[in-house]
Amino acid sequence: MQIDRVRAVADRVADLGGVARPTRLVREGHGRRQVSEAVSRGLVTRVRRDWIASPGADEYLVAAARTGTVLSCVTAAERLGLWVHERPPQPHVAHPGRGKIAATAAVVHWQRAIVPRHPDLLEDGIENVLMTVAACRPYEQARAVWESALNKRLVDLPGLERLPWVGVARRLAQEVTPWADSGLETYFVTRLGWLRLPIRTQIWIEGHRVDFLIGERLVVQIDGGHHVGRQRSEDNRHDAALMLLGFRVMRVSYEQVMHRWPEVQEQIMQAVAQGLHRA
Repeated sequence: MQIDRVRAVADRVADLGGVARPTRLVREGHGRRQVSEAVSRGLVTRVRRDWIASPGADEYLVAAARTGTVLSCVTAAERLGLWVHERPPQPHVAHPGRGKIAATAAVVHWQRAIVPRHPDLLEDGIENVLMTVAACRPYEQARAVWESALNKRLVDLPGLERLPWVGVARRLAQEVTPWADSGLETYFVTRLGWLRLPIRTQIWIEGHRVDFLIGERLVVQIDGGHHVGRQRSEDNRHDAALMLLGFRVMRVSYEQVMHRWPEVQEQIMQAVAQGLHRA
């Protein structure tokens, strides 16, 4: 019976994601002696005085427990499946607001949490992730993460607007929308905001969605790696249908938007100067 209780401790740690606080296990009814025995038998390892882990647990969670931090910012955003400009060379973590942290190679964010952090968690909640991203990344990169969170319905606009944001985060809460399917779309709209023209994203025209409609008639499509074979033929067919309806269609590549933006902007400026965005 005793060994069953010890194994139950290890099973519960695994259920909790592989890293857990012994105090939580005790609150749930596991005995302190069983927790210690699970460590002695090697069923779990002691990461820090107040954390234990299953063998083979997520290395990011183990590192956070060992250093007394929580995963946050772009590292947590990427783990949530949000659009991130690029993976940083070092993990990004946050100080949880209690105790000291051990030496770490990670980038540490020290902002006070906008939503209280539960002591049993090793990953920031989405609102705290957005807060650290806003303070850490350039505006358009941060906006891409925020809009990705909205698009995936991890947060909603009314909820964001009720929180006491400061600095860049306050501006983001006022300006973001849930319509961008990717950070690429966020970049496009943000970079052309100075034109003071309506730019609509992902709208349906002639039975297909278009990436962007500038003004009334200028369609801009961004081609990714899928723009080949049957997809390319279908795109060409739709372009022709749009042109017969009086739209002008421009196609640019992902690589152009990400790495050669000035030439994309110049083409759009020329099109607008010629009135191609007007009916």
